[in-house]
Amino acid sequence: MISIDRFRRHPRLWLAVLAAAVAALVALVLARGAGNAAEPEAKKPGSGAAAAPRPALAVTVERPRSERWGRTLGGHGNVAAWQEAVIGAEANGQRLAELRASVGDVVKRGQVLARFATETLEAQLAQQRAALAEAEAALGEARANAERARQLQATGSLSGQEITQYLTAERTAEARLAAAKASLEAQRIARRQAEVLAPDDGVISARSATVGAVVPAGTELFRLIRQGRLEWRGEFLASELGRIEPGQTVMLGLDENAGGDAVRPARIEGRVRMVGPTVDTTNRTALVYVDLAPSPRLRAGMFARGEITLGAAPALTVPATAVVVRDGNALVYRLGQGGRVQQTAVVTGRRQGERVEILQGLGADATVVVRGAGFLIDGDVVAVQDAPPATGNAPPASEPASPGTPPKAATAARTT
Repeated sequence: MISIDRFRRHPRLWLAVLAAAVAALVALVLARGAGNAAEPEAKKPGSGAAAAPRPALAVTVERPRSERWGRTLGGHGNVAAWQEAVIGAEANGQRLAELRASVGDVVKRGQVLARFATETLEAQLAQQRAALAEAEAALGEARANAERARQLQATGSLSGQEITQYLTAERTAEARLAAAKASLEAQRIARRQAEVLAPDDGVISARSATVGAVVPAGTELFRLIRQGRLEWRGEFLASELGRIEPGQTVMLGLDENAGGDAVRPARIEGRVRMVGPTVDTTNRTALVYVDLAPSPRLRAGMFARGEITLGAAPALTVPATAVVVRDGNALVYRLGQGGRVQQTAVVTGRRQGERVEILQGLGADATVVVRGAGFLIDGDVVAVQDAPPATGNAPPASEPASPGTPPKAATAARTT
């Protein structure tokens, strides 16, 4: 090891060490410069490949599709019974002994729904039969007396007053017999009314009867949906009534619980039967009565949305996933040169299944991003993936990536 004293005694040694250090530093700098010169030309600053922007997302694209969609009018309302019959008690002051129908039962016309106790009615019926027999006997006696009086009228053995009394007694007995027959028939009707019968085919929708109750005549016992028919009473604006006619098809949308928190939409078909003759003065809407096809999903009192089909019209449509809603505005991303997307505001219309109608803002020759549109911002550069083959009259769903675009990515996630 060289000591400091030696450096002090020999100043030229300092110069030699310093010169060696400078030479080593120069050699290192030259070596790094040679390495940079050996790099490929494509990686030098300013070359075209290094300057190309890196794609932010891998997406699928599609052109708008021209289709014919049915024009519809939307409304909302309740499902109700076509006609609901109120079945009441006709027997007065009788005890309800038996119930044979409950809510939800399907019944036939004439079917026994309930029975009242008949002991009192049977006794009254026997009493009326006895009164009828008594009236018949009295009439027989009166007729015999009247016949003898007629025979003796010519002989003068009976006065005119007596003859009149016998003839009047005959007519009175005939009237009493008629009254006894009428009372007996009324009692027979009361006996038949001890059985409550269904007035028509249908479904029991309500039951207020209770076994053992003594009810007066006219008390409601059951309610019956006649023939099991239901209708939808939709509310539509008065300005739309001119476009609604009987016979038009109506599709009702019902939301059903598919298990857990999932909601499954159900579609029920119906036909317009009648447009209401009056308009509500408070909200300017009228009721449209729609006959519904029988369905186990329907219940009276349900709320439903309905669409009346008016006819087919051309529509320019895109997949629903291509439309992004931000700040209350509907947007699509058009694919431009070099894989760069352009944000475009559109006006949407009807929706059918997984497609949405575009009313304004997009031409039929545009190419829009479908999968991955929700992750883009205006000006992003994307890599186009091959989309599944389109069906119907849709044009090809993808376009080739521009020159200089990196290979197509396998996932639709923004790169970091």
